Order: sequence, then C-alpha cells, then structure tokens
Amino acid sequence: MNIGLFSGSFNPIHKGHIALAEYIRHHAHIDEVWFVVSPRNPLKEDHLLIDEQHRLKMVELAIKDREGLKVSDVEMNMPKPSYTVNTLKKLSASYPEHRFHLIIGTDNMLSFHLWKDYHYILEHYPILVYPRDKEDIPASYPSMQVIHAPLYPISSTQIREMIRHHEDISEWVAPEVMDYIQQMQLYID
Repeated sequence: MNIGLFSGSFNPIHKGHIALAEYIRHHAHIDEVWFVVSPRNPLKEDHLLIDEQHRLKMVELAIKDREGLKVSDVEMNMPKPSYTVNTLKKLSASYPEHRFHLIIGTDNMLSFHLWKDYHYILEHYPILVYPRDKEDIPASYPSMQVIHAPLYPISSTQIREMIRHHEDISEWVAPEVMDYIQQMQLYID
C-alpha cells in the first residue's frame, strides 16, 4: 500500500489537518494517511507543547471511524528530538510491504535542506507538498510533488490562543477533541 506520513505536533489537531489528509488520500494515490505524532520537532521550540500522550489521544479521537486515516505512535519510543529520517527508516523496516510518502507543507519544503540526512530522504521517499499560504511555490527538489490542496484558514497556534481567550473553537476541532480539551483543561495556562 501507499502510505502518506503526515507528521506534526498536532497541538491540537484541527479540522484542517483532517481535511488535508483526506484530500491527499483521494488526490495523490495514497491508500492511507498515518498521522505521526511528533513528541519534539528539532526545528521548533517545544515549550508550548502539551504532553505527547494528550496530543496522541486527540488525534485518535479526531480520526476515529474515518476510513483511510490512522494514528501512529512510532516516534513515542524513539530518541528525542524526532528526526524524520529515523522515523522513515524504522517504519520501512517494520512494514516492508508499504511504500511510504512524506507529507510536508511548503514551509517545511523551504527549510528541508536543514533536515537531518535530507539527501537520504530525497533519494528514498516520495514527498508530497501541500500549500501553507496562497503563494504558489514550485517544488524545491525533483522528488517533491506539490499537491494543490485547498487552504485551511486555521492553525493550532490560533486555536490555542482562542482557548486562552475563552473563545469558541467548535468550528475548528472535532467535538470529541473539544470535549477532551475541556475535560483535561488543556491550553489554559
């Protein structure tokens, strides 16, 4: 099977993440999209991250019963920070019957040269790039394919701010995720 790996902190997961995964699944010859919850991204600050188990649970709740979408905790038991190349190697060894495709945003594409062993990734894995803003950016490398997915006008950062200001987030997150955030009192500092 062709598996799209959608890695991220998902802090929290929102409807844009899910819509994007479903779009890629239906338009890029991907059989399943696996949400890989990253405990810590080496290129991002982590002081705003809530516990990885909470983020994993929210992804599980958000994609429950959605055909072709799965959650992966592969990085939870790997050394931190999480390096994509190590995740890809581990998944390829564990699931040799699958062909893994990396799903990244245009923001990550532009900084891809900073990733650990990025040449190895380019040589061994197809990369699907989705837009993060209205600017049309061509793929930086031949093994990258730009997927002209719709833009989703929300980010996890905005949702965390909305929660801090006691604003309604029901338009942007699944009801189960909203209930979990409220029950666990997440993002309220």
